[in-house]
Amino acid sequence: MEDRVLLEGPHSRTRELWIVIRSMFEFIKGFRKLHFVGPCVTVFGSARFTEKHPYYELGRIVGRRLAELGFTVMTGGGSGIMEAANRGAKEAGGMSVGCNIVLPREQKPNSYLDRWVAFHYFFVRKVILFKYSYAFVVLPGGVGTMDEFFEAITLIQTKKIFNFPLILMGKEYFQSLIELLEKMASKGTIDTSDLNLVLLTDSVDEAMAHLQKHAVEKFGLTRRKVPRPSKLLGE
Repeated sequence: MEDRVLLEGPHSRTRELWIVIRSMFEFIKGFRKLHFVGPCVTVFGSARFTEKHPYYELGRIVGRRLAELGFTVMTGGGSGIMEAANRGAKEAGGMSVGCNIVLPREQKPNSYLDRWVAFHYFFVRKVILFKYSYAFVVLPGGVGTMDEFFEAITLIQTKKIFNFPLILMGKEYFQSLIELLEKMASKGTIDTSDLNLVLLTDSVDEAMAHLQKHAVEKFGLTRRKVPRPSKLLGE
């Protein structure tokens, strides 16, 4: 409802001010709640896969391996692959966090989260999902997952964020997407070098080696002692 009100045109100046204030408080809530959780890797993927699906198991393995590599696993906090990645991290003794979204059909936070924040505005949620991550792993998903993938590659392409690793897990599922990107390069709508921003693989070992080289070593990431949260700041 809040996103629809925001995007449906001008309102009274009072209501517009309230929307700005509410979104500001959502940013502050996210910043304070997740300030000490990093370094993170955000895992994107469909909320619709059950734990019997092979992609759910892949997400669980990815979450576990990310935790073993020393990363906090961040997801959208919902079910399906998001739950699987959080579950894998939790089972490996790692940190597991989620950025949930309030929807008409309520998306409930999954039960494998150490910390989570619920947002009303999609654009606030998306900023938080990208803010704390040094890499992005995209598993099979629908239009929401594609939106997040293209947001990531756009931010990297335009230098709004560093050249963080962007990994697509699932060659068969994403092959047509890679072909679309190759067509864009052939038509000149993106640079050929932009194709190098994405690693497409079925191998979890290859994905983790890529993260070790292009995230852990590149940015000198280390596991650090988490500062004591401030109750005054709502942490």
